[in-house]
Amino acid sequence: MLTWAAGFPAAEVLLQSWPPIALFAARMGLAVVFLVPIWVLIDGPGRVMRARWGHAMRVGGLGLGTGMFLIILAQKLTDPVTVAIIASCAPLFATLLELAAGTRRLKWNFAFGLAISVVGGLIATSAVAPAQLGLGAACAIVSTGLFCWASMATARDFPELSQVGRSTITLVGGVVMAAVLIFAAAQIGMDVMPQTSIDGQQIGMLAIYALISLGMSQVFFIASVGKLGVALASFHINIAPFYVMLIMLILGEEWNWTRALGAGIVALAVVLAQDRRVARPA
Repeated sequence: MLTWAAGFPAAEVLLQSWPPIALFAARMGLAVVFLVPIWVLIDGPGRVMRARWGHAMRVGGLGLGTGMFLIILAQKLTDPVTVAIIASCAPLFATLLELAAGTRRLKWNFAFGLAISVVGGLIATSAVAPAQLGLGAACAIVSTGLFCWASMATARDFPELSQVGRSTITLVGGVVMAAVLIFAAAQIGMDVMPQTSIDGQQIGMLAIYALISLGMSQVFFIASVGKLGVALASFHINIAPFYVMLIMLILGEEWNWTRALGAGIVALAVVLAQDRRVARPA
């Protein structure tokens, strides 16, 4: 979550001159260029060629590709902390997915933590004037649901691949979706290129946004989903507003106590939802 949260301030800088569609494509492409050679080294060329590419294109294109574009668009329409807080509804989507798949039974502490998490997200989001939400909030919510589904499918449907391989193959599907969206945007006359020349600051921010906040973060998160399940892993997404607010505070933004209260309630929900059973010795 720390690596993921670092991407929100970086995106805030880049979105000042990059159209959302261009930033989305550059982020996905750079992350895949970084991860594919590592995947080939770990799994070998043969396993890469025999992977379930068709299914990966569906999961990556619809879930990751569309979902990540929508969250960039949401940040363009709102602000980084708001997007991170709205993403705190991820446990709700993830829990419903696991209940539908029959992989989780809803226990009282998990349900209580889930409810508190949603309340905390609502309190934190209320710090923003309604005019700033609307379409931006809707994009963030749809994006979160798609991301939870894609994460569960990525961890579940590619057992023959390493954690790096599972993450990379679906990100390739996201790159294909990015190419389709870029082509469609160009055809209807939308801006698909940065509005200013790319300088050293933008290169540094793009490296953080693509390699750390997407490449590294996705590998870590898919590994967590494989161990914890998507519902419990997604609870930890809710700690991201703390990291985002701290980073933005260092960059000169004002502290918002309503958002801090909401994020604190969400953090309490993360603690309550943990399974405290102690393993007994054999």
